[in-house]
Amino acid sequence: MPDDVVIDMPTNPHNSKAAVHRFEPADMTPPDRARGIASLTVGIPSSRKNRQPDGSSPPPRWKTPEFIFYYIVFVVVVPLMAWVPIRLSSTTNANYPIFRHQLKPGWLFGREVDNSDRQYRAFRDNIPALSLLALIYLTLQWIYARSAISSSSTIPKDRIHLVPYVIFFATLYLIGLHGTSTIKILTILTVNYYIGKGLRGSRIGPLITWIFNAFILFANERNEGYRFSSLHSSLAALDIFEGLYPRWHISFNITMLRLVSFNMDYYWACKSGSLEDRDVRTTQKERANTPHPLEFYTYANYLAYTLFPPLYIAGPILTYNDFLWQLRRPQEISLVSVMRYFIRFLICLLTMEFILHTMYVVAIKDTKAWVGDTPLELSMIGFWNLIIVWLKLLLPWRFFRLWSLASGIDPPENMVRCMANNYSTTGFWRSWHRSYNLWVVRYIYIPLGGTKNVAVATLLIFTFVALWHDLSFSLLAWGWLVSLFIVPELLATYLLPQSKYGQYSWYRHVCAIGAVFNILMMMTANLVGFVVGTEGVLYLSRQITGSFEGNDMVALALLVNLKSRITLEGFRFLVAACCCLFVGVQLMFEYREEEKRRGILLRC
Repeated sequence: MPDDVVIDMPTNPHNSKAAVHRFEPADMTPPDRARGIASLTVGIPSSRKNRQPDGSSPPPRWKTPEFIFYYIVFVVVVPLMAWVPIRLSSTTNANYPIFRHQLKPGWLFGREVDNSDRQYRAFRDNIPALSLLALIYLTLQWIYARSAISSSSTIPKDRIHLVPYVIFFATLYLIGLHGTSTIKILTILTVNYYIGKGLRGSRIGPLITWIFNAFILFANERNEGYRFSSLHSSLAALDIFEGLYPRWHISFNITMLRLVSFNMDYYWACKSGSLEDRDVRTTQKERANTPHPLEFYTYANYLAYTLFPPLYIAGPILTYNDFLWQLRRPQEISLVSVMRYFIRFLICLLTMEFILHTMYVVAIKDTKAWVGDTPLELSMIGFWNLIIVWLKLLLPWRFFRLWSLASGIDPPENMVRCMANNYSTTGFWRSWHRSYNLWVVRYIYIPLGGTKNVAVATLLIFTFVALWHDLSFSLLAWGWLVSLFIVPELLATYLLPQSKYGQYSWYRHVCAIGAVFNILMMMTANLVGFVVGTEGVLYLSRQITGSFEGNDMVALALLVNLKSRITLEGFRFLVAACCCLFVGVQLMFEYREEEKRRGILLRC
């Protein structure tokens, strides 16, 4: 969990005198400090502090003999890691006929494309339509804003006048997406609103809010969004118009987070007593933690927040307090920063296209076309599937965040680090789906006791996270594995604190060895949760490390504890892989030291 969370009251006010905050979302570091490799770091509002990092950073190691050796390993191993899946995707591969039917005609290099991932395909195939919709929304917003300003006797200092436009466009948006299911969505939203407003500062308010929203999530999943005909036969006609995306209950998981956010923020605002109207909040954390006067928790503002078109489908997740502060005290987001962010998005999109046109690992995974593959080949199938999972989530999140930035609302950046640039379990979850992590910290972690109750809070949080994603055993197993895999890192941090041993030369290498095992555990957990499930991971482990005796649950335990009987080839591969990960971790360590030298503190 983030180290900088507020453990006292998440509604503590902070004083600020700024009237307008200029924010550069794509590049938080000033030009004079951002030179060098650290300029590649994705900036977030909390990545820069007004103080220097605790302790002096060691001198750069980039040009030392140790790191020159690491560069040699890097230059040899990384191209090999890319070449292996490219070769497996070749028409000369013996398993090619097994997965060929999953491929479609592509547009790069005259090759076919692996567009078989249903979740990413839904986004990729609709990028032109979504781009057109975003342009229409932004154009109409500009026209509406100009009209509202011209009809006013004074130039407004806020953007509250956009609320009617947001609600109007969102309603049309919902009807186009979900058809008559818009009625169901608005009904749930209205009930939740009156739960929050009716109970105000009552202590049972949060409990009723959580029970209601948990029930809705479970009922949505069990009934697949309901059908009007199941409520009453006379309503069957309403089932005819389903919209472009009938499965409204899938994206409603994101909406549910906003419902909880509004009710909890309103509850804390009521508990805060008399509130003065303060100036702009200069950071995301301050905006989220600072309540508004109670008259701003209206139904209209609530609808504009929960149905805000740029973020409705997939997020990133924004708290109600933060959203409304940005309407009341607009952030000045420059065109240059938006264009930089667009370029980042475009580079990531082209990277994904290159991978899908050259590495058919998703098709290989789905058809299990890996018979006869070596341990190295099997591990690269798993690794590149994880890279694709990272990219298929990053791209929609960055697209919708780009749309939101262009409209004047700055949500949190969801992906701060590349998936392959993580060695810490806790750091990984700070950088992966960051807006969701911030939401979990504010509405679950802190109320459960925060750092005073880490073990129980962590287990409950990852159980919730797994069930929130999907009511399936594989994700529940993922949540429990992640909770289990956090323990060794917490224990090592307690036994070998950097404040006590950081000055010793051996400390960095011991940490790197621990990080290697961390990476292996994180890859195992994410392969279980998001790629091949428990059975797939067990099969891959058997092929890489040899055959197990006993049932699959015993095999999984042996895998996690590294007590399996392994073949000679598997042993050689495992040792080589751990050595390569060790080199990678050392480069990650030094990259973070370079960030500190440039004044960048990401805590992940």
